[in-house]
Amino acid sequence: MDGKGHRLVFSGRRAGACLVFLLFLICAGCGYRFSPGGENLPPEIRTVFVEIFANKTSEANFENQVRAAFVDQIIRGTRFKLADSKETADAVLRGSIEGLSSSPLSYRATNLAAEERLTAVLNITLEDRNSGKAVWTGDGLAGTADYTVDPANPTVTQTNRRNNLNKLANDTAEKAYRLMMSGF
Repeated sequence: MDGKGHRLVFSGRRAGACLVFLLFLICAGCGYRFSPGGENLPPEIRTVFVEIFANKTSEANFENQVRAAFVDQIIRGTRFKLADSKETADAVLRGSIEGLSSSPLSYRATNLAAEERLTAVLNITLEDRNSGKAVWTGDGLAGTADYTVDPANPTVTQTNRRNNLNKLANDTAEKAYRLMMSGF
């Protein structure tokens, strides 16, 4: 019934048309979607070599952890195969670790840090080896990892930091790989 006491009736044909239209709208969506399969990257790029990253920080060997994390992402992904050398690759993934900082995240009652946050900033480029052109870049890509600080046991704190440097490398590589695959 409408406000005037009239009965509203939908015919079967009209209801069916409305249903079809609603299904069309749902299926069509807005057209925005992620493309995690790397469809935005040139299809001729099938093998990737990961170079050792330039380390512009004072953290020794962090570049090796970052490279290993990117190698792991290439191996786990289905879009690319890992190349043994730069000469046999279709593309080269290179980058630099621009910064690595540690800052207190929370404090104890004694004003000593209870937790710290590691933040790494990377610049990454996937370059077509034949043309030398960048097919994807990620500048200023940041990642974070938090760890607990034990003022009574510096060895535990160092172990926590070392473990979280590895987590930071893996998480940042995964983030960069997903961005590269989705075209962002």
